[in-house]
Amino acid sequence: MDQSASGNDCKNNFCIDKLIAARKSLKLSLEKSRTLGLALEKAGPRLEEINQRLPSLEAAVRPIRADKDALVAVGGHINRAVGPAAAVLKVFDAVHGLEKSLLSDPSNDLPGYLSVLKRLEEALRFLGDNCGLAIQWLEDIIEYLEDNRVADGMYLSNLKTSLKGLRELQNDGERVHLDGGLLDAALDKLENEFRRLLMEHSVPLPMSAPSLGEQACIAPSPLPVTVIQKLQAILGRLIANNRLEKCITIYVEVRSSNVRASLKALDLDYLEISISQFNNVQSIEGHIEQWGKHLEFAVKHLFEAEFNLCNDVFERIGLDVWMGCFAKIAAQAGILAFLQFGRTITESKKEPIKLLKLLDIFSSLNKLRLDFNRLFGGAACVEIQNLTRDLIKRVIDGAAEIFWEIFVQVELQRQSPPPQDGSIPRLVSSITDYCNELLGDNYRPILSQVLVIHQSWKQKKFQEMILVNEVLKIIKAVDLNLETWVKAYGDATLSCVFAMNCHWHLYKHLKGTKLGELMGDSWLKEHEQYKEYYSAIFLRESWGKLPGHLSREGLILFSGGRATARDLVKKRLKTFNEAFDEMFRKQSVWVIPERDLREKTCQLIVQTVLPVYRSYMQTYGPLVEKDASSSKYAKYTVQGLEQMLLSLFLPRRERYGSFKGRPTGSKIDNGVDLRRTASAVA
Repeated sequence: MDQSASGNDCKNNFCIDKLIAARKSLKLSLEKSRTLGLALEKAGPRLEEINQRLPSLEAAVRPIRADKDALVAVGGHINRAVGPAAAVLKVFDAVHGLEKSLLSDPSNDLPGYLSVLKRLEEALRFLGDNCGLAIQWLEDIIEYLEDNRVADGMYLSNLKTSLKGLRELQNDGERVHLDGGLLDAALDKLENEFRRLLMEHSVPLPMSAPSLGEQACIAPSPLPVTVIQKLQAILGRLIANNRLEKCITIYVEVRSSNVRASLKALDLDYLEISISQFNNVQSIEGHIEQWGKHLEFAVKHLFEAEFNLCNDVFERIGLDVWMGCFAKIAAQAGILAFLQFGRTITESKKEPIKLLKLLDIFSSLNKLRLDFNRLFGGAACVEIQNLTRDLIKRVIDGAAEIFWEIFVQVELQRQSPPPQDGSIPRLVSSITDYCNELLGDNYRPILSQVLVIHQSWKQKKFQEMILVNEVLKIIKAVDLNLETWVKAYGDATLSCVFAMNCHWHLYKHLKGTKLGELMGDSWLKEHEQYKEYYSAIFLRESWGKLPGHLSREGLILFSGGRATARDLVKKRLKTFNEAFDEMFRKQSVWVIPERDLREKTCQLIVQTVLPVYRSYMQTYGPLVEKDASSSKYAKYTVQGLEQMLLSLFLPRRERYGSFKGRPTGSKIDNGVDLRRTASAVA
């Protein structure tokens, strides 16, 4: 049993060992199977990849099967195509090498900057000229490779697509594709440097009162020569790249602004005035005088300088360019405003003083005629030319029209009543003063020139004495008016005062004047004689009658009877007083404006009346002075009578201390004011 059991145990152990060995073997087989499975999984994609690469490998190997001669020749073709392409690429590299210099500030080294920029331009021209050639060579080699089946078709297709893109970039002409916008950036910097140079050296011209008096001085060029040279150098590069218009815009903007700044100191706000802002030319007379001085200053000192500077800066480009540039500066700086102001004056209402102001405007323009023709004579200044011609025509037409109307206006006033106080009509004083001004050295040559031009426009025959003849007509019309007005008074004595006033005024104020010389000594002497004539009549017909009331007749016969004599003296003094009071009352509102004539007339009246009155009162005054009613007869003392007579004929401003004392109902203004009547027919 023990042996049998022992045998069984051995047998069982053997079986277990075999099972364990089988299990290990099976486990090992499973591991190998798993490893093999993993390897097969990895091999699948690789096999697929190999399968996909086989066509390209086949294509890569295909040229080996190409014609031997084609394979030998392909190297030369490739070298010829790659040569230009390599040169282009080399230049591209050079362009990028310039980038740092061209993006720096040109003001640090302008000549160096311009030199680098020129190299960039040359490089871009080379690229522009050779890119097409390189592309053509590459297209030719692709065609060769394609024809001889030396290269893979897909490869050639990709090359053709790339070359097509290059060809399209070349054909569209966009320079930015060649340099990445470097040239435009450099040109922008040059434009900024152009502006900077202009602005730094464009300083407004200092304004001062003495400078306005030195109109003959021509201002020098306002920029240093070195700056002008830099501007010209910059212009050269910008023009080469089609940026001239931008340069002109910058130049006009900076320089016109500088001129405006210079003019601003002159306070030219009045140039913007409109017709609705002033009542008459006289109210802006000062502005018109300033206008002439300011225009002359602007033309000779500012626009002259800009004209020369435009020539200096742009002379290499051409006349049309710099003249056009100057025209824009002049227009934007303010010359048009000067001309518009003149036109505004011509559009104002007509009045005699306007004639003088129009002549002032014509004189200013005529004085600058050569300057205007030289500065603004080019085709680019056509707007300025048109406005100037229009202004001159308006000035001449307006001045001639007012001048020819003076005679008509004088004739029209003949029907107006003379002044009720016997004073001088304002027509007489204003016309004579006015004609004197027109005949003066300041206006006579100008007005003569204006009238001659106006006559030529109307194709009328030239008259050398046209101005003189018209003035003679006007003064003769004034004389005729005086004759008419002398006869218009109902009171003959007042008529004499009026005639005395007018004749003395003409004699006194025209003697030694241009108008007096024109009229002649005999004409002046005639007016003086008329004054004496009417003065004598005035005294005889008025104050000369008073002494007759103080007659001594009959008083000697009654020397023995004081009462009878006293009654006769009272009666004669009463008559004298009544006549004196009436005459004084009436003549106390009459006026003799000229002081010398007034004092002389009063003295003559005193000499006519006072000696007789004094003698009479000394002789017969005591007869009435002791009477209770003596004040009724011995009404005036000799001194009081003299003071009253010397106070006659005073102008109202002296009588009342000011014009405010003029009675409301006074008709002194019936004297004609030509400045108003002339405008009435406008």
